[in-house]
Amino acid sequence: MKATVHVMLKQGVLDPQGEAVRHALGTLGFDGVEGVRQGKIIELDLAGEDRDAAHDQVTRMCEKLLANTVIESYRIEIA
Repeated sequence: MKATVHVMLKQGVLDPQGEAVRHALGTLGFDGVEGVRQGKIIELDLAGEDRDAAHDQVTRMCEKLLANTVIESYRIEIA
């Protein structure tokens, strides 16, 4: 089973990497980009067949290590 975790900075948290990408896109001639938010994707290969148990386990992983829940939000997909 595969879990995909999408981690993004929460709204209102300054995103200097996103701002640097937005500026670079403008410099390269890509006008009209008003905002960029940059995040990360983490893919996990999990043993087992129980999707609910896998989701619970990955949630605990996010809360303890994969995401800084003070400034980041996350979304989990189990496939």
